[in-house]
Amino acid sequence: MHWLALGTALLVAVAIIAIGIRYVASPFAATRSFGLPLPENGANIAWWLRLKGVRDIVSGLAVLAFMMWGAPSSVGIILLVEAIIPAGDMLLILAAKGSTASALGIHGLTAVIMVFAAVPLIVGLV
Repeated sequence: MHWLALGTALLVAVAIIAIGIRYVASPFAATRSFGLPLPENGANIAWWLRLKGVRDIVSGLAVLAFMMWGAPSSVGIILLVEAIIPAGDMLLILAAKGSTASALGIHGLTAVIMVFAAVPLIVGLV
């Protein structure tokens, strides 16, 4: 169970870093899969979208840092706290009447996976 939970944490960290890099490199393409319509056009829209990318990269790096220098329970705590991000994304997309499939299938599922990986690490079941 220990390796499964830590492996899941590693997968989540690498995936969110990859998503962040995509937002920085190609913000409009990355936004299409998020679950909300593309923002209005404007000179600064791409820069606003890139801000999300930078935050995603840092979120993933935080998990990796805890994996390298923290105890398993610390990794679980950071995963649990960061699970609020995809849960919040899911709720905002649903509230905005965006893509239900993206809200539940991408963001909701990500939050659930993060919680399922976090709990055994926090309570010491690993």
